[in-house]
Amino acid sequence: MLMLESVTMNEGLHGYTFLGGREFCWGRKTYIMGILNITTDSFSGDGVGNDMEAALARAKRLVAEGADLIDIGGESTRPDSRPVTAEEEISRVLPVIKMLSNKVDVPVSIDTYKSEVARLALKAGANMINDVWGLRQDPDLAHVAAEWGVPLIITANQRDMQYDNIMTAVVDSLIAGMNLALDAGVAWENIIIDPGIGFGKTLEGNLEVLRRLGELKSLGRPILLGTSRKSMIGLVLDLPTDERLEGTAATIALGIANGADIIRVHDVLQMKRVAKMTDAVIRGTW
Repeated sequence: MLMLESVTMNEGLHGYTFLGGREFCWGRKTYIMGILNITTDSFSGDGVGNDMEAALARAKRLVAEGADLIDIGGESTRPDSRPVTAEEEISRVLPVIKMLSNKVDVPVSIDTYKSEVARLALKAGANMINDVWGLRQDPDLAHVAAEWGVPLIITANQRDMQYDNIMTAVVDSLIAGMNLALDAGVAWENIIIDPGIGFGKTLEGNLEVLRRLGELKSLGRPILLGTSRKSMIGLVLDLPTDERLEGTAATIALGIANGADIIRVHDVLQMKRVAKMTDAVIRGTW
């Protein structure tokens, strides 16, 4: 079992993870994950549905703007979204993953919580699994990640959960997911954690998690932060999703200052600039 006392503060920050044949060296820079939604009901309004040409064009634009990897999702994660069967999700994401494996020169992540989808996505060319449920929905996902030897993102998801202290809930959720992953054989260096901005948290809870993000360094793994265009920003600024660029930039800069190693964003060009400037101040690199 993972014990906080056994993890040094800097272990994850100075380690590395191999992803799609590339070495991601944590602590040297902030990596950019570009979002590619193969849906029609994405909260951000940028889903491409089953339009393969639109998917390819967006993927190429993300890479041209500076994305270090692309996260492909076939099911919306907004609270009121319609659940998607594994078969429907597979039919959406597999053609795109197969296409991009020969069209873009960056690793591809599959955003899914279903082991069946993940297994086929990896066979099709995906290089990482991004589980927004932190192995709560389908623990077998950890065995798929272990079998393929790929990185696994574990998210602290508080949907359908009661909690008194948000940071305690987030840390407990991440430790539980990390232990499941390690028990299944996932390598320590292949675990990435995500505090899960949104995902069952109140506005106040989301703001507190971002404010105290640095506390997650005690878990010793790289931190992925996904605040892009989220409702937290809309609620604070009273703005729709297409007017949350500046709010996203503020959360990204603060997140990097507090320890984020990867940022998951829609607006790669602008957030790449924010990350580079923040890295210059925080890490002394640019």
